[in-house]
Amino acid sequence: MIAILVRGSLMIALNMTAEDILPILQKVKYPGYTRDIVSFGLISDASLIQGHAKVKVEIGGSDSTLPNTLKHEIETVLEAEPSVSSHEVRVIFKKDNDAQNSQEADNGKNTLAGIKRIIAIASGKGGVGKSTITANLASALSKINNDQGEPLTIGVMDCDLYGPSIPLQLGISEQPTALEENLLSPVENHGIKVMSMGLLVDEETPVVWRGPMVMKTIQQFATNVDWGELDYLLVDLPPGTGDAQLSLAQILPLDGVVIVTTPQKAAVEVARRGAMMFPKVNVPILGIIENMSFLQDQETGEKRFLFGQGGGPLTAKNLETVFLGEVPLDEEIRLGGDHGIPIIFGHPDSAASAAFTEIAGEISSLLPTGD
Repeated sequence: MIAILVRGSLMIALNMTAEDILPILQKVKYPGYTRDIVSFGLISDASLIQGHAKVKVEIGGSDSTLPNTLKHEIETVLEAEPSVSSHEVRVIFKKDNDAQNSQEADNGKNTLAGIKRIIAIASGKGGVGKSTITANLASALSKINNDQGEPLTIGVMDCDLYGPSIPLQLGISEQPTALEENLLSPVENHGIKVMSMGLLVDEETPVVWRGPMVMKTIQQFATNVDWGELDYLLVDLPPGTGDAQLSLAQILPLDGVVIVTTPQKAAVEVARRGAMMFPKVNVPILGIIENMSFLQDQETGEKRFLFGQGGGPLTAKNLETVFLGEVPLDEEIRLGGDHGIPIIFGHPDSAASAAFTEIAGEISSLLPTGD
């Protein structure tokens, strides 16, 4: 089913389900998680008519044992329900390397075909500056040249549907244009292509959605946006390990995820726990970025570690991954985000810009875009 996204309103065509069967299916947990398959938005069709239950589930990933496991658990729950006399359960499984083919079949155009690398930017908790890191990292990547001496092409998919801030960070306010039916063009600034819920709804309109709506919107950002040719697509995730994270892992062929934390112990612990979900859905952790690492005196060069020290490297060690680098506290980063001019462009000679540039270089080395 296809949705048309328009500023001020959102029209989404969803499969209708029988209310009587959804509470039954909520008893089925997604393997490895405490949440159920209904709240994760995996039910594409369900009905309960005269005691006969029909259930269709669509999942992605690379674990070929998952479909049979889920099918068995769903059938077990249905057979234990007195109101169900017979059942028909289908589990549609799409492997990671089949994701682009399934998207192409959905709307006749594979909008991800020209994207070489897709990287998610995630955090265990809010307030660590994940969107700021995403915007500035995208900016730093856009200043790296490819083998032909041309700047890398970069896009940002803002999947923080409840609190989108990428448009503000990158100085974008205009609405995406429709190229054709069910196909939008991303908005571009600073040479970076952007799609965000913040560009599709009014500022005063809250996004109050359950899991299926979140999953459907992320799918549309992938299949109904003409991203064109990109070297890197960065995906800004909301904090935590909820619907957006699981939906993204199912829908997009992610090359990896970068975890953002701050030095203090609370952030480190949450970052570690949150990051552990990605290997479960077969997404490799590329590395850890520590934000707000220190405040440096401009005159003496002395560093003050306001939030503690060593949290990022410790997180990387615990997760057995790479520590990509630390980003200092800098008022110019905040001002740049408020005014839509990332520090990479506004103050390219600053220590913070140097940090972002170095981290971008590390990521491009880990995931080169060359054929």
